[in-house]
Amino acid sequence: MEFGYIKALHIIFVVTWFAGLFYIVRLFIYFVEAAKEEENAKAILQKQYKLMSKRLWYGITWPSAILTAVFATWLLSTNFTYYLSQPWMHIKLTFVAALYGYHFMCHRMFVQLINDKLTFSSFKLRVFNEIATVLLFSIVFLVVLKNTISWVWGAVGIVLFGVLLMLAIKTYKKIREKNNTPK
Repeated sequence: MEFGYIKALHIIFVVTWFAGLFYIVRLFIYFVEAAKEEENAKAILQKQYKLMSKRLWYGITWPSAILTAVFATWLLSTNFTYYLSQPWMHIKLTFVAALYGYHFMCHRMFVQLINDKLTFSSFKLRVFNEIATVLLFSIVFLVVLKNTISWVWGAVGIVLFGVLLMLAIKTYKKIREKNNTPK
């Protein structure tokens, strides 16, 4: 198969994998927030979120994670020595390893959700969800810019981006709390 096709398939499965990772945590948040509803609504909502999570996790997210790895390995094998001689590739693979670690953490949460043992607050889940965002930005900027940006500025950019995300989450939380207070 031609290199361009392999690369295109790799990118497609990276996109669908990230879509699954972003959405699964949103479903975790909705599941946790449904616990605050009255008993009938809670039962209906949580049952639906479990079903949606199961379909998303096993139908999209896991297959996408596996196919991402398959096509990435295929791409690396086309010029293994060259890719592994590039410093940016080592950093990228480190971020990718972190992303798979994040995926496995999501899987553990998914199992907890299915067993009604998910104990994280919706705020903690919102913060957790941003880890994937930081990894996405890091990986994409690294692949696109490769060696054209200094590692110092890249690290500073990632830290600043993370700080901005945390500020946005805290601001959103304050706005939600303000809007939910009785007047």
